[in-house]
Amino acid sequence: MGKAKKSKSDEKQSLSLNATSKFTVIDAPGVTQPQPTATTTNAGDASTSGTDARQNLRAKASTGPRIKTGAGQNFIGGDSFTTRTKEPSWLKTRDDTFKTIQSRRRAELDTKTPVAIAVTMPDGKVLTGAKDGTPFQTWVTTPYDVAKTISQGLADSCVVARVTYSSYAEDYSLEEDGMVGDDLMGDAMADGGVEDSSKKSPGAVLWDLTRPLVGPVAKLELLKFDGESDARTTFWHSSAHMLGEALEKLWGCRLTIGPPLKGGFYYDCYMGASGAFREEDYKPVEELVQKIAKQKQKFERLVVTKAEALELFAGNPFKEQIIRTKIPDGTRTTVYKCGDLVDLCRGPHVSHTGKVKAFAATRHSATQWLGDTDNDSLQRMYGISFPDKKMLKVWKENQEKAKARDHRRIAQAQSLIMFHDLSPGSAFWLPHGTRIYNTLINFIKDQYWKRGFTEVITPNIYNLDLWHQSGHAKHYKDAMFCFDVEGQEFAMKPMNCPGHCLMFGGSLRSYKELPIRTADFGVLHRNELSGALSGLTRVRRFQQDDGHIFCREDQVEEEVLGSLEFMKFVYNTFGMTYKLELSTRPKKALGEGELWDRAEAALARAMDAFVGRENWKENPGDGAFYGPKIDIKVMDAMDRVHQCATIQLDFQLPIRFDLKYKTDGKVKGEDWARPVMVHRAMLGSVERMFAVLCEHYGGKWPLWLSPRQVSIIPVHKDWNDYCSKVRDRLYEERFHVDVDLSRATFQKKVRNAQIAQYNFQLVVGENEVNNGTVNIRTRENEVKGEMKVDEMVAMLKKMRDTYEK
Repeated sequence: MGKAKKSKSDEKQSLSLNATSKFTVIDAPGVTQPQPTATTTNAGDASTSGTDARQNLRAKASTGPRIKTGAGQNFIGGDSFTTRTKEPSWLKTRDDTFKTIQSRRRAELDTKTPVAIAVTMPDGKVLTGAKDGTPFQTWVTTPYDVAKTISQGLADSCVVARVTYSSYAEDYSLEEDGMVGDDLMGDAMADGGVEDSSKKSPGAVLWDLTRPLVGPVAKLELLKFDGESDARTTFWHSSAHMLGEALEKLWGCRLTIGPPLKGGFYYDCYMGASGAFREEDYKPVEELVQKIAKQKQKFERLVVTKAEALELFAGNPFKEQIIRTKIPDGTRTTVYKCGDLVDLCRGPHVSHTGKVKAFAATRHSATQWLGDTDNDSLQRMYGISFPDKKMLKVWKENQEKAKARDHRRIAQAQSLIMFHDLSPGSAFWLPHGTRIYNTLINFIKDQYWKRGFTEVITPNIYNLDLWHQSGHAKHYKDAMFCFDVEGQEFAMKPMNCPGHCLMFGGSLRSYKELPIRTADFGVLHRNELSGALSGLTRVRRFQQDDGHIFCREDQVEEEVLGSLEFMKFVYNTFGMTYKLELSTRPKKALGEGELWDRAEAALARAMDAFVGRENWKENPGDGAFYGPKIDIKVMDAMDRVHQCATIQLDFQLPIRFDLKYKTDGKVKGEDWARPVMVHRAMLGSVERMFAVLCEHYGGKWPLWLSPRQVSIIPVHKDWNDYCSKVRDRLYEERFHVDVDLSRATFQKKVRNAQIAQYNFQLVVGENEVNNGTVNIRTRENEVKGEMKVDEMVAMLKKMRDTYEK
């Protein structure tokens, strides 16, 4: 029988959810998070919610309506591009439209009244005027002007400003200035790993160096490329515009989006059915971008109405769809111009294109509009840029090193995994890859035994009602594999936590039982878009070393400290360093403030005891709505940062599942309490950790983790039987060992073993047979010399069991 139709009262109790990096942000029935208001921000007030929700903050995933194509409208590119055309005529049409709109905005600007303002620098120094005595004024003075009063060198070396206003000018309006609504590229930037600067500097706004200030400044930060991620993001965003300008001028591409990434940028464009990029396209793009840089084209910001935006981008169906879907009627947005390019953009940007001293087109690929395979096919070109040519040279050298360590290349060379089109996003683990996979899992399981975790097995398939109760269904359903079972909707599980809540709630619990430490390596499935799949770092089928601790509030500190010690052991074993950050209560936090304060204090005490107060930092307001968390950032051999391990407190799932335990209280109402739930993972996704370790070690696996530990090499076939006996001896001790009985020369056998990354080669000749020994070599071709077989086995066992590198 099908499900009963929900009543209106039921609909009011529906759940809403926002995604976080690992878990979920959920609105519970009757416990709704505060939502951003749509009220107009009053002029002169820089402390309202408008400043942190609607200012020019970078890399915020959008919260407005998603871009959707209507029925039958999946392919919208049509004949907007038919053939490669150099400097198409519509460039001039668009430029003329820009100038017309610009004249209207200048007329509006003429109505503004400059007033004197003070600017406070990070060191507390207050500046009120230029060196010649000219006072700083709203609508006139720019951050660049302020920087010049300190030094011309400072002004010229900065990329962008970060401004915290104490108030706005009375004649300034966020709405009039196009600052209401989403950053149109927020989603793409978040997907590209760009950090949300609003979390790093709450209340601050990134501001063009050449854009006039609009109120007294409580704090003005001048950001340089080397010192700040926000500066690099701005620099690469501007470089993406230069790439877009080149693509339009060279071939008349219809641009779609061009966001900065964590390390570079790209631009997507529509080029019809036959306009695909080729490697020979890189050189003309690079040459034209270099020419654009030499011209020192200014980046000009312009506020436009929705109607004006549609006029500007007439003929580009992709920009038109963004405008119609993402920009509310009656509001304004912004565009930026450099040279012949005009693009929808929140900004900010560098002052002019001459700041980009080095540029390279790095690769290209095909993609789809909105990442949907049912939509138009697009072409994507990636790039990188720097303010110094030497930096580009170093980057290219590092890229070559990274390419050699790419886990996809190593996994293929070492026959570890394979993929097949009949199951995209799901790895086939070949025998040698499975050895590593299982060793990682057993490594964690061994620690579970020592650290008091109880392993459980939970179903892979649940009725969707579970995900409604947990809150995942409403917004996460598109990322789940769902199907019908006898008229009811079921889904493959994308995470383990709701199942663990069912298990906790399946029995009456006493305070004496807590903490309960539950561990689960259950297989998880997430319906990632095909265009987002990438090796083992983005897959559809994976396992996590999921652990959930149900504890009393007074046990939180001890359990968190135990999790940190667990994490330390794991990453010390891997030879990786880490940094810790405490993310505290966000504005949309649920639960009593006192509970949050106690939880944050417990986490802080645990981190103090673990590393000392000076060795971790706080991220104010960056916690999940359901509880504070510890962000653990690990660095690999190439100093790349990965976020794999996590420790998060959760006050909300216990509420959703009505979890409780019997206390020792005698007073009615105090005899039951809710547990605190601690989400923790050391590896995170085993698939992703496999990829990270593969690149961290460069395919040179340590002995304990290696799928090829020992290769036995007979100098002559007469010693094959002895070699087989040595192999059997090692096999009994559970080593991955092979004997090379091929007809290759001795030198070739040694070389093959080293290329295959066997940790040790055991060479056997007549002397070794007579002496009951082996001659040991390492994969680095270091000769260790002759050793008795029993001694050799004992040495290898000690290395393996102590995780020796």
